[in-house]
Parts: sequence; structure tokens; C-alpha cells
Amino acid sequence: MTWRLLSGLASVLLLAACGNPAARASADDAALHQDIASGRAGAEVTFDGTLVADPVQVGTHEHLQIKTPQGDNLEVDHNTSLATSVPAHAGDTVIVHGLLYIDPGPRPGIHCTHAHTSSGCPNPGWIELGQNFYE
Repeated sequence: MTWRLLSGLASVLLLAACGNPAARASADDAALHQDIASGRAGAEVTFDGTLVADPVQVGTHEHLQIKTPQGDNLEVDHNTSLATSVPAHAGDTVIVHGLLYIDPGPRPGIHCTHAHTSSGCPNPGWIELGQNFYE
């Protein structure tokens, strides 16, 4: 095969993987727990958890309170001006991909859960509920 053909094939495969939900990061609750314990604000994380209450809309953000299997409680700040609202309810299980923030408040949080990137969110994020992605 020629170099040009191999390069083209690699590009097609890469583009296909980007749109394939199976190619997304897998939940790693232990890594999230370690990032929280180490105070690694800005770490890119993927984890699963259960909503402890229905989401609450606050301005342009939907706040989801999530408890992970490791026992961590987090607030996910999902920007609904950049992403679709998540039709979740208390007791639902979700998978979240975004950036960890550590504030002096009551719990750490996750933001940048949207596909549209910005200077504060250099990598696309998402929330998965029932095999549907909200990004």
C-alpha cells in the first residue's frame, strides 16, 4: 500500500472512532477518587454514579448531585446553553466525562460536560444516561 492510502485509511478510522460511543473513555471511579484525594483540579475524569436528587436548573447550568460507588459526592455543572439538558431523576445511574474542580465548598465538582469546547474547557465532555449521550 502506498503511504497516501495508509494515511487516508488511518484518518477514516480515527474519524469513525471519534463518533463511536464505544470509543469513549470508560468509567474509572478509583482514578476519580484518587484525583479528588490528591486535589488534582483540572484532571480529565470519567466515572459513574447515581443521582441523589433530581437535577436543578440554575441559570444556564443544570446541577446534578451524584454519588459514586467509591462513596464520593460530586456536583456536576452541565452547561445547558452548550449542551442538551439531561432528563435524569433521582436514582438514575449516569456516566460522566468532564473536568474535576475542587472548590472550598461542600463537595468537589465536574464541569466541561459538553461537546463544544472553549478556553476553559479544552476537551469535549458528556453525560451518558440510558445509552444516550448529552453533550
